[in-house]
Order: sequence, then structure tokens, then C-alpha cells
Amino acid sequence: MTVKEIVSAVKKNRSEIKSVYFVGCGASMSELFPGKYFLEANAKKLRVSIYTANEFIYSTPAAVDESAIVITCSLSGTTPETVAASKKAMDSGACVISVTHIDGSPLAVASHYQIIHGFEKNYAAKMEKMTLVLALAAEILNTYEGYKYYDDMEAGFGKIYDLIETAVSSSLPAAREFAEKYQDIPLLYVMSSGATQMVSYSFSSFLLMEMQWIPASSFHDGEFFHGPFELVDRDVPYLLLMNDGPTRPMDSRALTFLKRFDAKVTVLDAKDFGLSSHISASVAEYFNPMLISGVLRVYAEQLALVRNHPLTKRRYMWKLEY
Repeated sequence: MTVKEIVSAVKKNRSEIKSVYFVGCGASMSELFPGKYFLEANAKKLRVSIYTANEFIYSTPAAVDESAIVITCSLSGTTPETVAASKKAMDSGACVISVTHIDGSPLAVASHYQIIHGFEKNYAAKMEKMTLVLALAAEILNTYEGYKYYDDMEAGFGKIYDLIETAVSSSLPAAREFAEKYQDIPLLYVMSSGATQMVSYSFSSFLLMEMQWIPASSFHDGEFFHGPFELVDRDVPYLLLMNDGPTRPMDSRALTFLKRFDAKVTVLDAKDFGLSSHISASVAEYFNPMLISGVLRVYAEQLALVRNHPLTKRRYMWKLEY
């Protein structure tokens, strides 16, 4: 079923929805965030939350009932915590929509509706999960409350995949330079804001710490001047993800400070890839995460090549019981 068909079916069975919960683990939870961010920013009545799956299981919100939609997400559809959370939501009476790459997976089975996304074909396909979750959020909002920029969002969904591929194709030289510069780095700070704030978390926690065993930390640009900026010094390494949209002033303020003290800064700027030149400014901010994440994937792959450390290499994951 398409996103539109799913939400239409939900509406027929549940005329009133009061809450929407996004539930996942690790990178999948991060990829749910743009949908949550969009819905929270634009919904006037719907209650919106995001949970890591185990917390959802152990501390289930009281509002998870027949008036709730729970969106669960796992690439393989086998993440035990997320499958259990999906079952818990169903048992609580919520309408559960799973987002996974594998049709018929345990997560797909533990849901009322399934969104099956791509992954292998190209870089744009790797962003389908995040993009389809955003589309789902937009469809829920428009169906239950209405959304004046719905047509602009629809147009954006028709353009974002080609834009990702174009951005990726131009990024290889810069990605290679980044990999050469940072291959032996002892620590990297990753920063962003707005809809992209969890992309900085995802890149630091998963592509760096999990897949490259590089110590990393991430924080919101709006919080930078409330603690983290005390560590800024000459040649301290930062990766700043700059948004094309209303939270950009926070990104720019952070960049100005980093340059002031000669920190070693790499900037990935959605404006450089023409985001708002292709997607209406009314909704462009919500597409920053997909565009920047697509480019970051190239950066991670180049880092893996230079370091001779494949992104699939693990020390504990898939090797131990934990």
C-alpha cells in the first residue's frame, strides 16, 4: 500500500486520532525524527512523541490506545526491541504502521499496515525510509487537521530523490579530502539544528562510533553556547551540517564562533546543493535531513576506504549476546 492508501484506510477505521508516536532504535529512530519534527511543528491538535523502542516497552505512554497511531521502524524488520514495541502498541489498541525494507519480516507482521522501502539501488534509495516517514507524517496531518503547504510537500517528494543523486555525484572530491584529513582523528564533534539535528547524532553514533570505531559526540547548534563551546580551540575538529531554512541562523552563529578560534571545521551546507532552489521555501527545511544524509553516506564510505575499515565491520554487534 502507498502512504496515501494507508492513511486513508486508517481514517476510515479511526475517525479521531489524538496521538502519533514514532518508535525505533539507533539509526532507524534517527530516521524517524524528520517526520516527528514536521508533525510537531505543524500539528495544532495532534500530540507527537518519539521513543527509543525499549523505553516505549518499559515506560509505555498512557495515551497509547485506540486514538493513537504508532509508527515503528527497522531496516531489517528484525530489531528485537522494535518488534516487541510494535506488538505492545498493537496490544494497547493503537493503529501500528511499520516501516521496513523487508516485506514479511517480524516487524511487518507485527503491524496493521506496512511501508516497504528500498535501500540497495542508489544513495537516494538509502534515504527512502526517512523520506517515506516524512510523507506519512504529512499525510496524517493533512488528513486529520489539514495542511496549507501540502501541495508544496508533494512537489518536494517528487524532486528530492533526484536532488540527492545530483548532490552525491558532486561530493566525492570533498568526501575524499575529508577522509584523508580525518582518518586518524581522535575525536570528532558533529553539529546541526532543526530537522537535521538527529542526522548529526546518527552520523556520530553509528557511522563513526559503530561503523568506524571513531570516538564522536554530537549536539544541537542551539545548545552549543550553553556548554559545548568551552571545548573550542585551535585545530579541534568539527563537522557542521548547515540547514537551508529557518534554523540556519543557529548554524551560522556556531560557524562564526568556530572560525573565530581557528577550529578545524568541515561544513556540509544544504544551500550548496540547491535545496531551496528546487523545493519550495515553505517546506524546504523538512528535506534538509535527506539531502545531507545522502551526502554524508559518501563521506562515511570514503572514510572507510581510506582507513581500510569496512562499514560492515563490528566488534560486538551480531557477534555476541547482549
